[in-house]
Amino acid sequence: MSKSGDQAFLRKDTTKGRWPEMTYGGALSFLRRNYSRDLDGVDVAVTGVPFDTSVTFRPGCRLGPQAIRAASVQLAELKAFPYGFDPFSTLSVVDYGDVYLDPHHPNSVRPAIEAHADRILESGAKLLALGGDHSIAYPLLKAHSKRYGPVALIQFDAHCDTWEDDGEKLDHGTMFLRAAREGIIDVSKSTQVGLRTFNDEDYGFEILTSPWIHRNGIDAAIKVARDRAGEMPVYISFDVDGLDPAFAPGTGTPVPGGLASWQALEFIRGLEGLNLIGMDVVEVSPPYDHSEITSIAAATIAHDWLCLIAKAKGAKPVQVGRL
Repeated sequence: MSKSGDQAFLRKDTTKGRWPEMTYGGALSFLRRNYSRDLDGVDVAVTGVPFDTSVTFRPGCRLGPQAIRAASVQLAELKAFPYGFDPFSTLSVVDYGDVYLDPHHPNSVRPAIEAHADRILESGAKLLALGGDHSIAYPLLKAHSKRYGPVALIQFDAHCDTWEDDGEKLDHGTMFLRAAREGIIDVSKSTQVGLRTFNDEDYGFEILTSPWIHRNGIDAAIKVARDRAGEMPVYISFDVDGLDPAFAPGTGTPVPGGLASWQALEFIRGLEGLNLIGMDVVEVSPPYDHSEITSIAAATIAHDWLCLIAKAKGAKPVQVGRL
């Protein structure tokens, strides 16, 4: 068999490495990884969570996982920037496909997501989830807390998502307060990054608003999040509306004044060395996107998190130019 093209289903003998593929053709798995439910020896499973019934403004992020996969094609072609390595020479990553959800029985959605995550985490693999609206982070965090205990949350967002609710409704703006009250999140170790909407309470989170980051610089912001997380297991939840709408127009609740894409990428790369256990990238709404700007940003953010996991496993960077 020729080792070229359609590697997502033709590469049978390994979950590592990659071969030539047309960026404009082929099976659209995330970063051209094998589609597989076999997690034996897998380091990271990527899964889509196509759900957006709990949004409060514009819908469409149920289409996010497909769009992020499609936007990842160029990242699968070249060595990773700025590291200069192929992360998949070191890291075994599969595209686990999407969690199956029944939107006609909304009370079944969160348990289905949690059970799906449980199966992945029980294998020993880390989980990278592509949303979907931000409410999916709650069942994902519940699954992670079963394995790791309370986690330090680093949340990129325009909104705090700690508004009060009745403990029952599906809402993409309340789940982190619920998770904190249930002991899933250790707020004393957690940081919210890029906020630019108001809530009367911080509930113990460290809040780095986007104006503060613009004034004080990305290095100062990274130091706050790193010092706060310490040795805790760190879960990253990245809502693309944390980016300014100029860099992420394709999202449901855009707010001006956010992070530039370069700031977000520098922040993710600056978390190297922390105990990174899982990540979600959410709220990509393709109907409101332009030229895949938002999807490409989301794919790159997820890709760079994978590079941190690869580096932690022994991938060796090669520096070219001034970094």
